[in-house]
Amino acid sequence: MIRQRLFVVACLASFCLSTVAQAPLPPQPRTPPLLLGAAWYPEQWPESRWDADLSLMEAAHIRFVRVGEFAWSTIEPAEGRYELDWLERAVRLAEKHHIAVVLGTPTAAPPAWLTTRYPETLRTKDDGRKDEHGNRQQFDWSDPRYREFCRDIAGKMAERFGHDRNVIGWQIDNEYANESYGPEDRARFQQWLKAKYTTLDNLNARWTTAYWSETFQDWSQIPIAVSYGNPGLLLNWREFVTDEWRSYQKNQLDVIRAHAERRQRITTNMMGWFDSYDHYTVAQDLDFASWDDYVGSGHLDPARNGATHDLTRGFLRKNFWVMETQPGMVNWHADNNILDKGEVRAMAWNAIGHGSEAVAYWQWRSDLNGQEQYHGTLVGADGTPVPVYDEVQQVGADFEKAGSVLAGTTVASEIAILQDYPSRWAINWQRHNKAFDPIESFLTYYRPLHALTGAIDVVSDTAPLSRYKLVVAPALNLLTPEAAKNLEAYVRAGGRLVLGQRSAMKDEDNGLAPQRQPGPLVDLLGARVEQFYALEKNVPVMGEWGAGEDSVWAEQLGSLKPDVRTLMRYGKSNGWLDGQPAAVTRKVGQGSITYIGMQLSASMGAKAGAWMLEEAGISETFPNLPEGVDLAVRVGEGKRVLILTNYADQPRVVSLPKPMEDVLEGGQTRSVKLQQYGVAVLR
Repeated sequence: MIRQRLFVVACLASFCLSTVAQAPLPPQPRTPPLLLGAAWYPEQWPESRWDADLSLMEAAHIRFVRVGEFAWSTIEPAEGRYELDWLERAVRLAEKHHIAVVLGTPTAAPPAWLTTRYPETLRTKDDGRKDEHGNRQQFDWSDPRYREFCRDIAGKMAERFGHDRNVIGWQIDNEYANESYGPEDRARFQQWLKAKYTTLDNLNARWTTAYWSETFQDWSQIPIAVSYGNPGLLLNWREFVTDEWRSYQKNQLDVIRAHAERRQRITTNMMGWFDSYDHYTVAQDLDFASWDDYVGSGHLDPARNGATHDLTRGFLRKNFWVMETQPGMVNWHADNNILDKGEVRAMAWNAIGHGSEAVAYWQWRSDLNGQEQYHGTLVGADGTPVPVYDEVQQVGADFEKAGSVLAGTTVASEIAILQDYPSRWAINWQRHNKAFDPIESFLTYYRPLHALTGAIDVVSDTAPLSRYKLVVAPALNLLTPEAAKNLEAYVRAGGRLVLGQRSAMKDEDNGLAPQRQPGPLVDLLGARVEQFYALEKNVPVMGEWGAGEDSVWAEQLGSLKPDVRTLMRYGKSNGWLDGQPAAVTRKVGQGSITYIGMQLSASMGAKAGAWMLEEAGISETFPNLPEGVDLAVRVGEGKRVLILTNYADQPRVVSLPKPMEDVLEGGQTRSVKLQQYGVAVLR
């Protein structure tokens, strides 16, 4: 299907079909396999300035702009009066400069006339007060009237631009985030619960509301709880929020698709590890996933940032876009330092190495006013380039050189690490040790495994797993029957499954499983968690992965079957853990299941990762890679492309196992020298 092909192929094929039996059209703008972009707000500047801005973009190899996502008051200055001619002129002028357009629906920032005339469209904050005009995301995402206005403006834009040859895609809204807590929202939540549970007796039983006399006698008694309350109630509110964002998005998506050509693909810009809703559910109606990549304070952590790219790629299990990234600095941290010279380029290649097909900067030019005046840009308020412009220009030149080599490639890993939103919610509501961060737990496995292989898939616990030789599930706290069957089938078919701390403690209602951990997988493992401990001091551990210390959390394991093998044991600590198993494994046919009840330190994580690869029959991709050099691998269409980036503060020389094509520098080479933040693309 066209929607499953690479974006460029989809655009060109659809364009060719659309020109049959029509008058010739001007050539489309170049849309190379790697796209460099920027967020452009022509409505904020005199039209006489547009051509100069677009000329600077073209010189920087910028090939697309995102336009319109905050322009509602300009597109519809009064109710029912739409003014789209200015947007048409902006699209045509961008086309003149060989720059394509992604149109954003402007629904994240409703105009004053709308929220003044229809105050019910404003969200209710968690303290009961109505939000006010003058910011963004002040709308009630579930309000029917607001959704009517959203559908209307998205429809008008799609009618006008759905067949525009220079419009290549759509972004719905902007960074879904703020829910509403008013009486109408609560009533909608109660109806959602009624549809899910059918009877109050069923809900009360599954939520164990007999505890603290929480039993409900009427649906109208059920409150909204967001941080403390019955675990079942907390989980169901998050699931309701997820479904509301999905239907909010679909309200616009459907009307755009009714008027737009299929080559115009639709996305929304998500926010990495942000977890107020389940991104797998919301993403499933989109053509491709995208996210906004910001470091904020400090500097790029290539492993954590790379894991976030892999997370986004996993929403639809295909290549994605970075719709926003920082051109040097942001404005919304306490300390808004600028990235080092060269770091912006390295950050762009971090995205490409993990499967992105586009990197766009927010924003093009400094606002004269508004809440983000100090945010990094490519062009200053005076309209001339700031220093980082030259670095972005180099990124654009890189993309032009490497685009044909990376076309048709993606990340193809033999390893999947599972990530689950309900599990993260459940742990964060009841951390038990405030230092236990489920994302950090995830990264203790991701860092060593990515360093060894250069390619990791991050997927949900219900995703197809048969292609993977190794599946790792850190802190998979909440295990549904569907996920449990998926994992058991994977092991019985010969897969290697590794479970981390706090796995399979909860059921689909966020209730404690009637078995000990790992719940429905106890019989498969042949062992269980006898007790868990929030640690006040480090505990020694030793075994096949060397000696070290466990911090934050420890689980005492007990064997139930004779063929369970102990890999690691605790040393002397609190008496309960002394000499007890900390990690166990069991073979199941041609497969195996392993449970790690201890926190992996960096050194033990590296050894554990090497053990996992050996057990699964996976080879290390690039042995003896110099410290500080990050590896990413993309494959496809008979090509294997390695991307090396040096994050060390000193130059690094990388010896290659065989001659490779140096894509950026040209020619064949047996070694590359990388300065700090230096990048090599090798075929």
